[in-house]
Amino acid sequence: MFRGLILTVLLAFPLLSNAQEDIYDPSAQYEYPKDPLVRKKLDQWQDLKFGVILHWGVYTAAGIPESWVISGEPWPKRDTTMAYEDYKKWYWGLASKLNPVKFNPDKWAEISKNAGMKYIVFTTKHHDGFNMFDTRQSDYKITNGPFAKNPKADVTKYIFDAYRKQGMMIGAYFSKPDWHSQDFWWDRFPTPSRNINYDMSKYPQKWQKFKDFTYNQIAEILGNYGQVDILWLDGGWVRPALKAELAREEWGMNKRGRANYPNFNQEVDMPRIAKMAREKQPGILVVDRTVHGPYENYRTPEQSVPKTQMKEPWETCITLTKSWSYRSEEKAKSGTWVIHTLAEIVAKGGNMLLGFGPTPEGEFPKEVEKPLEEVGQWLKQNGEAIYGTRITDNYNDGTTWFTQSKDGKIKYAIVCVKEGESLPATLKWKGNIPAGGSKIRLISTGKNVNWKQEGEEVVIVLPKNLMGKKTQALAFAFN
Repeated sequence: MFRGLILTVLLAFPLLSNAQEDIYDPSAQYEYPKDPLVRKKLDQWQDLKFGVILHWGVYTAAGIPESWVISGEPWPKRDTTMAYEDYKKWYWGLASKLNPVKFNPDKWAEISKNAGMKYIVFTTKHHDGFNMFDTRQSDYKITNGPFAKNPKADVTKYIFDAYRKQGMMIGAYFSKPDWHSQDFWWDRFPTPSRNINYDMSKYPQKWQKFKDFTYNQIAEILGNYGQVDILWLDGGWVRPALKAELAREEWGMNKRGRANYPNFNQEVDMPRIAKMAREKQPGILVVDRTVHGPYENYRTPEQSVPKTQMKEPWETCITLTKSWSYRSEEKAKSGTWVIHTLAEIVAKGGNMLLGFGPTPEGEFPKEVEKPLEEVGQWLKQNGEAIYGTRITDNYNDGTTWFTQSKDGKIKYAIVCVKEGESLPATLKWKGNIPAGGSKIRLISTGKNVNWKQEGEEVVIVLPKNLMGKKTQALAFAFN
């Protein structure tokens, strides 16, 4: 009985609601990459399960949400005491204030590793066009201004180096739209939306300049900053044209009640970019978010967990606070919340990319330290239940989540209850019943526990010394 089965039980918590209006739904379709090196890297990435995405840029200097405040769309909240054009000028000017004198990338990487994170995605450039690397294509960058003389002014280099030393995969976030570029937002015209603000059919040479600019910047990142494993491209509205019907289906125009996603062409020549990327970085994952096809190597729902299991590779980017970037007034969610959300994501076949923003001084916010430490402590003892697993068809029973090992010989179960409750005398679930005869051990102690089957239920009898105690999660293993 129970031969070859490992079970993990944890205590979980309800998922957060979306904290912003503009979020990405996962693509409706998926196409597996054909390059064997890319498929190999994709399989390695799926083993990692837990990463960090860091939004850090010019917006950090003012403690405001990243980039969107300068979009002409009606939903972002901005200071309305200024005229719109004056506000944009004020925003661009924040580059003269960003001076992260306490920047210590080695400490960032150490905290992330201790939290159990296995990869990083760092914002080399957000939509506002401020470059966090030493690009030759623009003067709007961290290596100009007050931080220019710091020996670590090229922050992308030192962040990538620090995380690489900790054995992590490296992901470069890069925004395809660039609102600071005159070849995207031309100041001869208003900027009513996130899209290009001129008619490219009338100015094709100008758009070609922008495509070359995008290509050259990505070439710099992939050619000058060591091994990069993931090219994480944001701004999915910069894409080939969609028919109106497909645009509504893919981008949810009807659901959101607005039509600022394009049904016109804004393609930047992804075949050319991807070819160059894989010449410089063989096997690199290219993640052209929400643009399904050969350049979206995994799907990326945002600020949510899909309602059902997805069999294709996916990752949800989700914030530890309410915002992606640093805002001093925001509090972090608990370590328990992170563990429970991670368990659900893994059971549904995905990776969790947890987001927050470093401070203007260049440190991790104090409020994220405790939850990250709690998550790391739990994963250090119970990571066997998370890392390297794959989905199983019977993946959910109420608050219980199931996964299995890559070879299918070992199964895991994750049982979730409300945060803060004391441990009961027994834990139960239906489905994925072990075969008879196996022993169940508590992974954190290595000691066996008593268990039994009652009808369609598995019942674990907890040791007396655990009953009534509060803990984030319990993990059990079956051989």
